Amino acid sequence: MPSLEDYKGQTPAWCPGCGNFSILKTFKDAVVELGIEPHQLTIVSGIGQAGKFPHYIRCNTFNGLHGRTLPVATGIRLANHEMLVIAVAGDGDCYGEGGNHLIHAIRRNINVKLFVHDNQVYGLTKGQASPTSLEGMVTKNQPFGVFSEQLNPMALAVALDCSFVARGFAGDMEHLRGLMEEAINHKGFTLVDILQPCVTFNKINTYEWYRQRVYRIEAGYNPEDRIEAFKKALEWGERIPTGVIYRNQRHTYEEMIPAIQKEPLVRRADLNPDIQEIIQEFY
Repeated sequence: MPSLEDYKGQTPAWCPGCGNFSILKTFKDAVVELGIEPHQLTIVSGIGQAGKFPHYIRCNTFNGLHGRTLPVATGIRLANHEMLVIAVAGDGDCYGEGGNHLIHAIRRNINVKLFVHDNQVYGLTKGQASPTSLEGMVTKNQPFGVFSEQLNPMALAVALDCSFVARGFAGDMEHLRGLMEEAINHKGFTLVDILQPCVTFNKINTYEWYRQRVYRIEAGYNPEDRIEAFKKALEWGERIPTGVIYRNQRHTYEEMIPAIQKEPLVRRADLNPDIQEIIQEFY
């Protein structure tokens, strides 16, 4: 069985009090609880404070370009569909630069687990508005307030028939761990949007602001009812639901590709030539 020590990475460089710390701790607790060894998973990230996440975990890692997390995660899954692939992104990284990739990852239903650290600003580049910033929010780059309507990633995902749609809160670690474990165990693309206070640049959406509004979705709610899920996804403001908002069962993208049905591409001898022979060709 793995331990938390097995996953110990570099010392985090986030601001004291950042919601990323609890997300990191919760994620480690979740994979240890599930019995997943570090070599059995790959974390892919882009650029941003959330993009630093895999630096602080000992496992397979790919740290790529801003907004391009999901194409890399998709490539890894197609090369080795026995590998658990976790995509980590910020709200700007995923819903801004990476919005087009998100749409098509949902449509394909690639079996990748996406955890979005949603602090409603661009934290790495000093606090300008992101797609999930509140309309009217004043930032250094938007001194007259944000003009654009706030993006609702939960409603977008339900509208696209995403296989698994959930929202967590960094201030409720026990609940968040359960959502992470459920997302990892689900077959298909999963989107978990995690409300993550930025203590430095977002003075509106604070821990206290969220605690006054977030609530766990009530028992008896059916996440497989798409109409009800869309209604739940539209809730925002005085009451913000957390939990599994929508879930369905669909064929994954990997299941529909004949070339990888018998074995992962990484095991095929015809696709793994002798690297030394190739190198010798250049001498």
